Amino acid sequence: MGDVTFLHPKFFWLFLLLPVAIGWYIWKRRQQTATLTISTLNGFKTSSSVLAKLKPLLFVLRLLALSALIVALARPRTVDVSSKTKTTRGIDIVMAVDVSGSMLAKDLKPNRLEALKEVATRFVDNRPNDRIGVVVYAAESYTKTPVTSDKELTKRSIESIEYDPSVLQDGTGIGVGLATAINRLKESKAKSKVIILLTDGVNNAGFIDPRMAADIAKEYGIKVYTIGLGTNGNAQFPYAKTGNGRILYRMMPVEIEEDLMKEIAKKTDGKYFRATSNSKLESIYDEINQLETTEINELKFYNYDEKYRPWVLAALGLLLLEVLLRKTIYRSFI
Repeated sequence: MGDVTFLHPKFFWLFLLLPVAIGWYIWKRRQQTATLTISTLNGFKTSSSVLAKLKPLLFVLRLLALSALIVALARPRTVDVSSKTKTTRGIDIVMAVDVSGSMLAKDLKPNRLEALKEVATRFVDNRPNDRIGVVVYAAESYTKTPVTSDKELTKRSIESIEYDPSVLQDGTGIGVGLATAINRLKESKAKSKVIILLTDGVNNAGFIDPRMAADIAKEYGIKVYTIGLGTNGNAQFPYAKTGNGRILYRMMPVEIEEDLMKEIAKKTDGKYFRATSNSKLESIYDEINQLETTEINELKFYNYDEKYRPWVLAALGLLLLEVLLRKTIYRSFI
């Protein structure tokens, strides 16, 4: 009965009456028994009657019936709980990811791009009720995944991001990346629209001014969180590739256009972050996750299955059996 609950468990206190009833029965039984004193029983033939010994069974049946009624009064029942969630404040999010060659720098482990992919995948898992899309950019940009509620599709898209100069010309076009992300959100009917714009360099490519793109985002009510990715000082950057495809690295200064990123965030009511390590990058996405919360209504449905009826029937059956025995087999007994 581990899944059974009781609506009125206070009725179990009535079980304290059972010892009182037993004591009363014993006392009354002694009073109802006649006593005859004689000098000897030698002149009488004695025999043991089984029915006489079993007569207390009538009282036991009555006690069992009373116990069953007490359990029925306590209202045993099982409950099946189902819940349904309804999102009342949906958020559409686009992650605009820099995939220029500098994202292979090793100041984050194993490199900037792989560190970002790991953190971004966990971010998607933490947003089960929102729609998320992915835009990648270097000197040019394109939509890797449109805004969708299919989280598995989004995560596969993030995992497949890689640096490929044969697909996107190398460079850092912050403006084109932001503009492509805006195009994914401008027709959105969501209550809140957010872009997470990540770069590790200086805007040096593309035909769209990032500040102009920020103005457009503001016009559409899109909030932009900007992230500058890279350590302070120097880092190992890729600078060449050998004939067998091995990438060569050398120490170079880290340059991020922070003033531009701060301006974009401020203009769109967002916030700028600087990720100098894997743990810092993870904490940034956690903070964005907390800043952009989705309001959810959870409706719970309780289906109760009442279990008191079998106990009532058992009590009635025991009482009927007790009355039947008393009126038939034990009718001649005092």
